[in-house]
Amino acid sequence: MNILVIGRGGREHSIISKLVMSNRVSKLYAAPGNGGIQQQAECVAIDEMDMDGLVAFAKEQAIDLTIVGPENPLNAGIADRFREEGLRIFAPNERAALLEGSKQFAKEFMKKYEIPTAGYAVFSDADEAKLYITDKGAPLVVKADGLAAGKGVIVALTQQEALEAVDDMLVSGKFAEAGATVVIEEFLEGREFSLMAFVHEDHVYPMVTSRDHKRAYDWDKGPNTGGMGAYAPAGDISREQLAFCEENILQKTADGLMKEGRPFTGILYAGLMMTEDGPKVIEFNTRFGDPETQVVLPLLKNDLLEVIEAVMAGENPRLEWEDSACLGVVLAANGYPDSYEKGLPVPEFSSGQGTFIVHAGTKMKGDSLVSDGGRVMLVGAKAEQLSVASGRVYGVMHSAPSMERYFYRNDIGI
Repeated sequence: MNILVIGRGGREHSIISKLVMSNRVSKLYAAPGNGGIQQQAECVAIDEMDMDGLVAFAKEQAIDLTIVGPENPLNAGIADRFREEGLRIFAPNERAALLEGSKQFAKEFMKKYEIPTAGYAVFSDADEAKLYITDKGAPLVVKADGLAAGKGVIVALTQQEALEAVDDMLVSGKFAEAGATVVIEEFLEGREFSLMAFVHEDHVYPMVTSRDHKRAYDWDKGPNTGGMGAYAPAGDISREQLAFCEENILQKTADGLMKEGRPFTGILYAGLMMTEDGPKVIEFNTRFGDPETQVVLPLLKNDLLEVIEAVMAGENPRLEWEDSACLGVVLAANGYPDSYEKGLPVPEFSSGQGTFIVHAGTKMKGDSLVSDGGRVMLVGAKAEQLSVASGRVYGVMHSAPSMERYFYRNDIGI
């Protein structure tokens, strides 16, 4: 089969690293890809939002299946466009992708279908939002309604932080149209974890759990980012708690979307908090998580292409998982998630001790690999125990030269 993967980040590199293992793949393309992906697939210079260009390429190269990584093309209706052109694509349509594209829609959907989540209120007027904050008090969570590249969520531990977040979104327009409406939620306490699933209509096939670290600096300090590291599985989630999530969150969501006339095909991601009252949804994504994918897919024993083919045919893919742990740490450019330099020389990590490298924001400049984003790459490892995987990753990262223009967290999985 000829396969096209749309995207340019670490998630897409992980998907491609899994697909190259399949003997059913004859040709693998990435649009636009990155410096690491081009070592495993043919990268084509088509932006992930260039619908016309992607459709034309898929037709010209007789692409048998397209897999979409990032959220923006999903919410722009790329799946609908491909299907209209008679092209097979593993991705939710625009109406189903709204579950991630609008936090207001997601909260109202969860309320309607009795899916456990935090209490909330929605505002487009800054003064009304501020009155609500003053009445409720901190801590609160302030979210931009639309897509903001993982940065539109402010966990406000003080009332002043919440008020400033409202000003940034509704007054200053920090997130443009994505922040024209805000959702203000109660602050959930507990243990955060992620649960992804392969979904086709009302068929749901969960993956192993994982745990992402969103804050920029050690011990959860600093601003929220797209994710500074992750590990899988999240070992403190019991079988009973997992079964509850599968039945009362993932399955209810898939069933609810069917009832809404928004049938879902693709990856459903639930960001969850294990509270004293049980698991509650923090957010939904309608695609593979990043960096969770980088530590979940290495544990999958199955051929990823065969899994996707089975799911799309309405068949049970019979997922099998390694009885191991996988951990990854993100290397980021100084200044991320705010302003940072691009075009920096990328450190060379040794590939010893069973570690692996996933490229995120990299590109080739002549014969040299340089940075092309805030999160540049992820160093990962698998081991029987999480502590061993962690030791392997940090052993490689601590010994790498030329790290003065980069940073990473030292507490992932600890």
